[in-house]
Amino acid sequence: MRTRLYGLVLATLVLASGLAATPVRAADDYGIDPVHSSVYFKISHIGLCHVFGRFNEFSGSFTIDPDDASKSSFTLSIKPESVDTNNKKRDEHLRTPDFFDVKQFPALEFKSTGVKAIDGGYDVTGDLTMHGTTKQITFSLKGGAKAEFPKGKYRTGYSTDLTLKRSDFGMDKMLQALGDEVKVAISFEGVKN
Repeated sequence: MRTRLYGLVLATLVLASGLAATPVRAADDYGIDPVHSSVYFKISHIGLCHVFGRFNEFSGSFTIDPDDASKSSFTLSIKPESVDTNNKKRDEHLRTPDFFDVKQFPALEFKSTGVKAIDGGYDVTGDLTMHGTTKQITFSLKGGAKAEFPKGKYRTGYSTDLTLKRSDFGMDKMLQALGDEVKVAISFEGVKN
């Protein structure tokens, strides 16, 4: 009986020490690589076609916790002054108070408040601040493949397509000429810190 008890205590101690030695995986922090990332949009013009544009200046970061998606997070900051629709006159108009009002609102900001794992990526909920108005939005990010490029730099990437109503953010000028719904496509690559 005593030998059996000692054996049980010894097995418990060995198991406990093995569990204590098991390393806990830390979350991975990434900085968005703007050279290999894009923020595009399209909007209807008088119901006939779409005008496409992009933002040339943005930055952001994200944290991926492989063991607990709820501990992951995403942030993105876009400079609306960098709007580019391949038409200088239109871009200047988009920077005015009729649209982005870049002097008063120099950044569009997104900060996640919740992340949930889904098949092939994450559902992300967060606060989007644009034109001085903050709204909660949810979208799906797909991706997560990893690569080492160049040697010693570890990367991962995600993409999403979402639709925003510009009037929800106080951008309600020229609704007859330009659609209210704006289709946004974001694809980003992050470099592990």
